This record gives sequence, structure tokens and C-alpha cells, in this order.
Amino acid sequence: MKHINFLAFAMPAFFLFLFLEYKLAQRKKRPEIFNYESSVSNISIGIAERLINLFVAASFYQLYYLIYDNYRIFDIPSNVFVWIALILATDFVWYWYHRLGHEVNFFWAAHIVHHHSEEFNFTAAARITTFQAIVRTGFWCVLPFAGFQPSMVITMLIVHGAYSFFTHTQLIGKIKWLEYVFVTPSVHGIHHASDEKYLDKNYGDMFTFWDRIFGTFQEEEERPKYGLTHPLKSYSFLWQHFHYYFEIYELWKRSKGFKEKWKAVFGSPAHMDQDIRPILEKRFLQDKANPHQRLRFRNYLYIQLGLCTLVLTIFTYYFDLLNMLDKLFVLSIILITLINCGALLEQRKWMYYLEYARIFIITTYFLYEENMQTFFFVPLAIMIFVEQLFSLGKRYQNVILQLEPLE
Repeated sequence: MKHINFLAFAMPAFFLFLFLEYKLAQRKKRPEIFNYESSVSNISIGIAERLINLFVAASFYQLYYLIYDNYRIFDIPSNVFVWIALILATDFVWYWYHRLGHEVNFFWAAHIVHHHSEEFNFTAAARITTFQAIVRTGFWCVLPFAGFQPSMVITMLIVHGAYSFFTHTQLIGKIKWLEYVFVTPSVHGIHHASDEKYLDKNYGDMFTFWDRIFGTFQEEEERPKYGLTHPLKSYSFLWQHFHYYFEIYELWKRSKGFKEKWKAVFGSPAHMDQDIRPILEKRFLQDKANPHQRLRFRNYLYIQLGLCTLVLTIFTYYFDLLNMLDKLFVLSIILITLINCGALLEQRKWMYYLEYARIFIITTYFLYEENMQTFFFVPLAIMIFVEQLFSLGKRYQNVILQLEPLE
């Protein structure tokens, strides 16, 4: 039983709280809290982060131990007062990581994905990318460097992350007396707002006094409008992850001289040329579907997300027992499925070929496991034959990509 990875229970717990939030929103007659396409997009990104993090989390923890064992400044013991100091230090480091994530292009490229969502609920909390996890790990290396024991740091980061999850909801109103010390959903909702008066405010994750000290605190006044000031015109899984890196590169190409090129990478997102994103969206054909229509055959998308969640949960549970081939197989299948879900939301016809890729990977994997490598060509031949005989591509698109008007 020593191989059990208790992080496997994070996904079922997430969906349990999400279900409760959804039911409570219905009971309070707040249907605007959830948007079908946006929620699916948020969950897809959360699944990808949990998946990829399995491969890199161990490296993060090893880095903490490496720094602590070889470079720590102090020998900090473990007691109640140190735990209190650690939770304050963790949130202080988070404040500056988070603030720089909004003030430096290179860091914003990793963090912007968390702010794409135009809804604010538990699914928005899932919008964390592995790029963001890597960046903030670099900041948190300060803690073992100072002398906090890595086991304490890792425990505190889990607590810190769990707390921030519950601040992503609209179902809890203002609790003014609590907001003098702690971040509440109202306080964090301001951080996700695109209203001018709310921009670049409330960076703290657990405590509000860092924002009060450094002049970035803003309490909720008018109801905020969530998302980016210039909304992303795509639900594409890949585009949401990489669009801002393309924007930085485009600005870098336009810049003249070392200073301007440096500012393109490490300057402020506020100075990003606003004509770049529309040009790139047109170039890469990224565009949201008709806002007055949605997919009729949504169950197919639900099935794919459900299977991804189930496979990820089992995969996490047995991760330490699997060989590298098994891990790469699950990684590729889930990522292809998530890309497929984004393409489905946008009615992209090329998603049909991802279906073939998924089938080919599955059959190749099982043939390899059964030591039947000489038959690798058989599934491919069958797929080509069936496609030519029955024109499955057209049938698939006619069924899966059907649209219906919004009510």
C-alpha cells in the first residue's frame, strides 16, 4: 500500500465540490454562474495540469531537498511558531510571485490562462498550467533556502492550494470583518475582474494584509465582470496555453534594438500591442463559435471528459507502479482527448483525424504489450479501408458537429 498516491483523490473531491456548487447555484437561481463551454474549457485545463504535474512534481520536491541540504542559510526547527511563520512566508512569497505574474510579460504568459475564464466558480480554480507551476516553484525555492524543512514546505503548499480553491466562487458574499485578515471569495473575485478599477488588485492568496501594506487592496463595490480586458476568442485547448507566448514573440520581432526586445519579453503586459492578438487569431483561425448556437451532441464531450477524469484518477493512484511506456501512453491519450474537446467546442473538422490518432495509439500500445509488433500495420489498414468504404468522416461531422440555438 506504500505506493498509493493520495493525490488520486483530488479529482473526485474537485467534482464533488463542483457538483455541490452547481446545485446550490440552481437552488439560488443563479444560472449565470456557470457557462457550458467555459466550464468544459476550465476543467480540461485542470485535467492537463494534474496529468503533467505527475511527471514534474517529484522534481520540484527533489529541488527543495537539494537546496535545503546544500544551501540553506538557517537551521529552522519544527514547532508551532515556525508553522505560523511558514504560512505567512508562503503567502508573502506568493504575493510577489503573483504580482510579478501580472507585471512581467514572461510570467504573465504562464499565468494568463488562469484569467481567461469569463465565469467565476470552482472550475476557474482549475485553470492552472504546468508552466505556472514551474514558475511559482522557482519562487518557493526561497523557503527551503531560508531554512524551512522541505517536508513542512510541501505540506504548507498543499494547504495553501486547498484554501485558494474555495475562494473561487460567487455563492459566498462579502464577509467584511473577515476580509481585514483573510482572502474571501469576494476579495479574490476582484482579482479576476476586468473592470478598470479592479485591475491588478488583491494578489494575496490567503491573507489580505500584504495587499493592504503594498497598496494593492480593493474591496468589492460594484459587481465585477470576470475575465480579461480583451477576451480570448477561442476555446482551443492548445491556443489557450500558448497564445501569449506567440504574442510575445510577435512583439519581439517588431521591436528594434536590445532594449526594446528585452521589454517585449520582460516588460509590462499593459504595453503589449493590442493589435497583435487579433492578427494572430486570424492567422491561426482561432475564433469562438456563433454565440447564439451550441453543440447539440454534448454528451459525447461529457463522455470524453468523464473518461479522462476516471483514467487520470486511476493513473495517479498507480503512477509509481507503472513503467515509462505505460505513462507515456496514458499521457498521450489524455492530451489528445483534451485537444479534441477544445476542437469540438469550436466545431473544428480536423478533430476527426485526432480520433484516428487516438485509435491508432491505443491499438499499437496493446499490440506491443502482447508482443505482436508485426501487426502494427493492420489497424491502420483497417481504418483506411473503412474510411474509404463508408466515408465516416462526413458521417462523423454531420452527427458530432450538429448545432442548436441557445434558449
